[in-house]
Amino acid sequence: MSDVNLDTDDIKGKAYDSKLMKRLLGYVKPYKKYVAGAILLNIIVAGLGPVRPYLTKIAVDDSIVNKDYQGLLNIVLILFGTLLLQAVIQYALTYFTQLMGQKIIFDLRVKIFAHIQKLSLKYFDKTPIGKIVTRVTNDVEALNELFSSGIVMVFSDIFIILWIFGFMFFMNWQLALITLSVLPVLFYATFLFRKKVRDAYRNERKYLSRLNSYMQEHITGMNIVQIFNKENSEFRKFLTINSDYRNALIKSVFYYAIFYPVVEILSSISLALIIWYGGGSILQGSMTIGVLFAFIQYTEMFFRPIRDLSEKYNIMQTAMAASERIFDVLDDDTIIHNSRNLKTINNFKGEVEFDNVTFAYNKDEYVLKNISFKINPGETVAIVGATGAGKSSIISLLTRFYDIENGEIKVDGINIKDLDKHELRKKISVVLQDVYLFSGNIFQNIGLNSEDLSEEKLIEAAKIVGADKFIQKLPLKYNEEVKEKGSTLSVGQKQLISFARALAFNPQILILDEATSSVDTETEMLIKRAIEKLLVGRTSIVIAHRLSTIQNADKIIVMHKGEIREIGTHQNLLAQKGIYYKLYQLQYKEQELGEVS
Repeated sequence: MSDVNLDTDDIKGKAYDSKLMKRLLGYVKPYKKYVAGAILLNIIVAGLGPVRPYLTKIAVDDSIVNKDYQGLLNIVLILFGTLLLQAVIQYALTYFTQLMGQKIIFDLRVKIFAHIQKLSLKYFDKTPIGKIVTRVTNDVEALNELFSSGIVMVFSDIFIILWIFGFMFFMNWQLALITLSVLPVLFYATFLFRKKVRDAYRNERKYLSRLNSYMQEHITGMNIVQIFNKENSEFRKFLTINSDYRNALIKSVFYYAIFYPVVEILSSISLALIIWYGGGSILQGSMTIGVLFAFIQYTEMFFRPIRDLSEKYNIMQTAMAASERIFDVLDDDTIIHNSRNLKTINNFKGEVEFDNVTFAYNKDEYVLKNISFKINPGETVAIVGATGAGKSSIISLLTRFYDIENGEIKVDGINIKDLDKHELRKKISVVLQDVYLFSGNIFQNIGLNSEDLSEEKLIEAAKIVGADKFIQKLPLKYNEEVKEKGSTLSVGQKQLISFARALAFNPQILILDEATSSVDTETEMLIKRAIEKLLVGRTSIVIAHRLSTIQNADKIIVMHKGEIREIGTHQNLLAQKGIYYKLYQLQYKEQELGEVS
């Protein structure tokens, strides 16, 4: 698949798409026994309703007219029995359809989340998080109604109509035709309603997704909004998006506000025709009063499923719009695929080699150009350069978050495209500048709920990096609750936990991406001491702005505008008096100025 579509909310499809429905029904297939049972119950419960008017006709014509009190009592008992049986069947039907719906939605949500986890970072670079959340929550929930009360329950309305037709034509076919004479007008009104409401529902989903995206982005960045006093301007933007969503909802409500009265008017016209024709027939002696009573009841019952079917159409529209977006995610192939012929590294050493690597996030906008270098097992290599030089891109490629256009990246002499990406990542730990902590406790954030790591190993990793000191001062120590993104911890504390997390998995390749840039001097010294112990016997890649932290590296790679300009040790590069020398002199002067001030 090509680049991620940013305008997936503007997808325009059919009101009813048979291909989409076929895919949706695929999720129903494992629960076909539920469907078969529900349809059978629907046939029974749909037939019990129309039986009551017919029993009314018998009660009036055979019992009341003839003053047969016992016969009337029997009819009343039969009516009560049908109501009781209908209630029991209705309960079972509702229970099983809702159970089936929840099971299907569970399966679908699991499949979507599993697929999202497989997508490469390229997808998340271009897709707002709010839109993704909308797919997994609102759009999936929209399908819940389709599966639990739409697909199966629509049979109930259809069977009710068919049963009513059968009873009406059985009792008096002439009056049945009179009753149904309003159907052409009803069908035309329904056609117009469907046409108008279709786009209204699509707009609803589009504006809801935009609202979710805006809320997620601005709540996450609330500190920036407040520090720059942008509350009023951002609030005005929110009002605009919220107004668009409200207007879309009002528009769909408007169509329903017209459609339902039209159905009521047609129902009243049908009832008036029944009374006019039926009353005349009774006066002429060609029809009984019981038949007229029954037809009046059938008329009321007939238009009820018609209204229900319009609700089912509502559900169908919402489901079609939601399924378009859900399948757009599921069909997205922005995935880093494993090779069909995978190779394994039996004795992982940690040798890393970039051979003439070229890479662009966007087509023809290259951030890395002909990058070549080799890191021997156990070496510590530092990568330095100005912001945007391509340092972090090298890490993203080594961990195979993205695939390269040209060249090769090898680990222990094997192209990483020929290695299982999950096994490759197990050998690598990364400490990023921007630490992300999950809701939970400190144990969970260090071990990421890994069953292979005991609490003793997690504590040991924390002690090595110096995190144990501040953790022991917390009320619950390692069981202390961590709020979302670690908001209750300092930047340095979060960095230490992130460092412990990386070390707990005992990686063969350790990557530090600006790992000490956000910590104070004391914390930096703790990490530096830990690094000195941990880098022994490990292949390590250190990306740093502070050149003082990488002077002891075995090799320093200097990058500039996506290209490697210099490679050597700290002393060698200083002697060359090139880019590295200028960077070092600049930082040295800044440090001197800082000390003087």
